[in-house]
Amino acid sequence: MDRLTEMEAFATVVDQGGFTDAAKKMGISKSAVSKHVSSLEARLGARLLNRTTRRVSPTEIGLAYYDRARRVLNDAGEADALVTSMQSAPSGLLRISVATDFGVNHLSPALSEFLQDFPDITVNMVLNNRYVELISEGFDMAVRIGELEDSTLRARKLTETTKRMIASPKYFEQYGRPEKIDDLNNHKLLHYSNQSSGNVWKLTAPSGEKRQVRTAGWLSVNDGQSLLNAAISGLGIAYLPSFLYAEAMEKGLVEDAIPDLPQETQGIYAVYPPGRFTQPKVRAFIDFLVHEFAEKGPADW
Repeated sequence: MDRLTEMEAFATVVDQGGFTDAAKKMGISKSAVSKHVSSLEARLGARLLNRTTRRVSPTEIGLAYYDRARRVLNDAGEADALVTSMQSAPSGLLRISVATDFGVNHLSPALSEFLQDFPDITVNMVLNNRYVELISEGFDMAVRIGELEDSTLRARKLTETTKRMIASPKYFEQYGRPEKIDDLNNHKLLHYSNQSSGNVWKLTAPSGEKRQVRTAGWLSVNDGQSLLNAAISGLGIAYLPSFLYAEAMEKGLVEDAIPDLPQETQGIYAVYPPGRFTQPKVRAFIDFLVHEFAEKGPADW
């Protein structure tokens, strides 16, 4: 006889307090339940149930076996549900965290196609410029840019972006153009206020040397689009990703501050909680994003 069926029959008898109710619960005959339990006891070489004319109760050994058997049966049920869930159509509420500038400029325009492809999914996209704790704050996933701080999360790379120092032609006419990294000390810098490292720019010199520029800025703001707008208006030099400045640079609104510096490249990732099972709605959205940004790259924004 099947071992799991024997376990289920025994556990159901304990749960229901007798063979008759166990048979009704399992949808089989009382004699079949009795045979399963007897087979289990014979195989184990132990009496698991005390049987009287009025009631059935587990023996001491039976009670210990019941605890383990119930866990096994629960795990088996979850495994079955897992397979069913993985094969089912993606559905339910999908909560996403994404930085405001990337969400507004690149994620929001793509949502229409995704929701049309998956009409049973509803999306709650939260735009913010702070680091969120996915699990404790109830998010299914996040889109993050740059070095990943939390190594416990699973991550899938979507694409890449570059970072450059940019400013408007008007600014360069008024304040001149820096020729090397040290010249930045004499310029108006526009800083992103939510950086964990503070007002520090990590740059690479033409020699390959890694440099850090720590200079007080003329303006600090917690939004990349606002920094771009400030740079376009001539307020100073901003250090921004290409997905933000590419269009403005193409139109001539901003220029590269020090073109000779090596480009800094950052990855853009979908991150989600760890575990062997990824919810269909999360997997569907990540697959969609990978396809959506397949033709994007550091210089293709």
